Amino acid sequence: MSSKPPPDKGPFLTDRLQALLWPAPVTINARERLRIVAGAALGILFAAVLSQWLAGAWTIAGPWLIAPLGATTVLVFAASAGPMAQPWAAVGGNTVSALVGIACVLVIGEPLPMVAAAAVSLAIATMLALRCLHPPGGAVALTVALLGVDDFVFALFPVALNTLLLVLAGVAWHRVNGRRYPHSQQPARPAVGEIPSRFSSADFDKALSRYNEVLDVSRDDLENLLRQTELNAYQRLFGGLRCADVMSRNAVTVQFGESLQDAWSLMRSRKIKALPVLDRTGRVAGIVTQADFLRHADLDRRDGLGERVRDLVRGSGTLVSSKPEVVGQIMTRRVRVARDDRPVVDLLAAFSEDDHHHLPVVDGDGKLVGILTQSDFVRALARVIEPDEAR
Repeated sequence: MSSKPPPDKGPFLTDRLQALLWPAPVTINARERLRIVAGAALGILFAAVLSQWLAGAWTIAGPWLIAPLGATTVLVFAASAGPMAQPWAAVGGNTVSALVGIACVLVIGEPLPMVAAAAVSLAIATMLALRCLHPPGGAVALTVALLGVDDFVFALFPVALNTLLLVLAGVAWHRVNGRRYPHSQQPARPAVGEIPSRFSSADFDKALSRYNEVLDVSRDDLENLLRQTELNAYQRLFGGLRCADVMSRNAVTVQFGESLQDAWSLMRSRKIKALPVLDRTGRVAGIVTQADFLRHADLDRRDGLGERVRDLVRGSGTLVSSKPEVVGQIMTRRVRVARDDRPVVDLLAAFSEDDHHHLPVVDGDGKLVGILTQSDFVRALARVIEPDEAR
C-alpha cells in the first residue's frame, strides 16, 4: 500500500518566516529621515556638552553621560508622538529606574544576576505604576546594577539631568520644525460637516481594554488614525458618486397653492413622507412632510389625532378661513437642497447627524431634478460595497 509524499511546506514556511521576521517599511520620506537624524545629533550633542561642563563646574567624579540616553534620543526625535517618548515618560522613567536600581544594589548586593533581574523588573513595575513607561529606563536600571552604583545622587546626575537636557533639546527642535512635542492628548472630534464615524469613543475604549497590551502610540492618536482611515474609505467608495447618480428622478411634487387635502391624499396614495413644493418656475420654494401636517394638527394631544388631521386637510369651502388651506401655509420654507453634481459623500453627515430624511436635488439653474432619500443612500452603499449583489 503506497502513501502519497507529504506536501512540500518549504515555500509556505519561508513565507511565514519572512512575514514574521522581515520588518514593515518605514513610511516617511527622505526629508523626514534627515530631520530625525539631524535632530538626534544636535540633541545628544547639547546634552553631552552641557553635562560635561556641569560635571567639571561641580567637580563631580564619575560618568557624566549615560549610555541609555542614546535609546531615549531615538524615541524623542524619531518616535516623538508615542506615549513612551513624552517628557514625563523620558525624565520620570529614567530617573525612577535609576532609583530602583540603586535600591536593589543596596538591599540585595549579591549575586549580580539577581540584582540585575530585580532592578529591571521592579523598574518596569514602578514605571507602570507612575505612568512613565520608558524602554530606556530598563537599560538605566540594568546599567546601575552592573556598575554597582550605590549613591542615589547618580539618579539626579547624570541620569535625570542628561534626560532633561535631551528632552529640552527635543522640544526646541520639534517646535522649530512645526511639530507638536510634547504630544498632548487631544480627543478625536469630527470637524463641522465632517462625516461622522460609525464607532464612538466608548466603542474604541472597549476594544482597547480587550486588546490588553501596551501600545507605543497614544490612545487619541490611534483613535484619530482610525477615524481618518474610515474617512478615506468613505472617500474611496463614494468619491466618484454624484447626487445625480443615486437620486430618485421622478420626484413627486406639489405647487405652493395645492390644497392640503390633495397633498395629503397624494402622500398617502404614493406612500411617501415628503413633497417638495415648487414655485411657477420649477424652483424649490419649500418642502411639506407628514410631520408638518401632524404639527398643525396639534401632535402633543394624543386623543383624537386622526380626527384632527382629517379636519386639517378638509377644505372649509369659504373664502376666509382661520385654519391653513393650502400647502404653502404649512410647508417648511427653509429647506436644504443639493446640487446634482455634488459628491454623495458630502451629504452623509446631513443624513446621519442633521436628521434629514429627504433632500431635493436641483440643477445648475436651481430647478428640481430629483430627490435624495435615505433609501437612495442605502442602495448606493450596497451598489458600491457589493456591486454584483446590488444589480
